[in-house]
Amino acid sequence: MYEIPPTPAMQRWSVSVDGAHAIFACAPWLEDHTADRVLPRLWPGRGLGVSDADTAGFAAAIAETMKAPNYWTASHAAARAWQDQPWSPARRDHDDGFVYFAGPCGESGLEVGYRPAYHLPLALRDLRGLRIRVAAYLRGVVSVHPG
Repeated sequence: MYEIPPTPAMQRWSVSVDGAHAIFACAPWLEDHTADRVLPRLWPGRGLGVSDADTAGFAAAIAETMKAPNYWTASHAAARAWQDQPWSPARRDHDDGFVYFAGPCGESGLEVGYRPAYHLPLALRDLRGLRIRVAAYLRGVVSVHPG
């Protein structure tokens, strides 16, 4: 396992790469019992949510991870699967200030719903699609995948 070197653009995000998977972590900006309010959200096997304030840093962390040799190895091994878009367009929840993306994050389990999480496990081969969705959200563009 190795760490992606942090950049200022990544803000509070850090990334560890292990084989064909990346583990994204976002340090909470609240260090008390209310920290769960600002942690990323995970619904294992169904999707993830990121605080609107942390979305740009998350995009930068994804971009840095895509520079890693493991990303290119995983992308090559997936062959033409890179053309598939496993991630939904962003859905912003104005009540909680989070942006949600349905897609393959973590292992499916019995949990139902989004829960605060210190780590977001993602397959490297799925990063390209997520980066596209996050960038579209940050640019205010509504992107729809045909088909």
